[in-house]
Amino acid sequence: MGDRNKPTVVLVHGAFAESGGWGPVADRLQSEGHRVIAAPNPLRSVAYDAAQVRALINTIDGPVVLVGHSYGGMVISKAAAGAGNVSALVYVAAFAPVEGESGASLSGMFPGSTLGETLRPVPLPDGNQDMYVAPELYHHQFVADVPEEQARLMAATQRPITAAALNEPAAGDQAWTEIQSFFLIAEADRNIPAAAHHFMADRAKGEVVSIEGASHAVFASHPDEVADLILRAAKTS
Repeated sequence: MGDRNKPTVVLVHGAFAESGGWGPVADRLQSEGHRVIAAPNPLRSVAYDAAQVRALINTIDGPVVLVGHSYGGMVISKAAAGAGNVSALVYVAAFAPVEGESGASLSGMFPGSTLGETLRPVPLPDGNQDMYVAPELYHHQFVADVPEEQARLMAATQRPITAAALNEPAAGDQAWTEIQSFFLIAEADRNIPAAAHHFMADRAKGEVVSIEGASHAVFASHPDEVADLILRAAKTS
């Protein structure tokens, strides 16, 4: 339900995760009186995925705090462009591109990403490929700072992303140029190097929280810190 006087928080997962992974973060936000929607991100293409999230945003009365993890940052940056009800953007180990940049290009802008060698393709009938992180490599690559049992479950329930989506450049206006942004930087991120996160946060002039030793799936390993940053963003709304 949530307090109608508080912003609705929309959580957008990235690749190799799923909306249920936001559970502990959502629980904390709900306990503070916020309505929370963990949006399903199709992970098919930046343009398509952003359109789906924008359609959801358009149905929400009142201000929205839009949160993206990883590739979800590509999605929220486009989905919120021109949306009058989005009051803040929160990037959780996430991409904040300018036009022409893709998730792949931003990950490769600085050394340190080891994601490519862990990916396993599944050919699709349309000629595209679904990309998964190999289950046996998932713990070390994606979420090294959670217990092994939790990592196994996350590996089993991961959602694949198309190769095309990873390489699709951002197009048109990006919302962080006009909406206040907040960045949670995972300093031990093996998917997107921390240097890339700092570069994007500095460029956006966003507020930054940095967590030493945090993995790419910082929403799972540090849900309280993630929730705290979202709550800070909500107070600006």
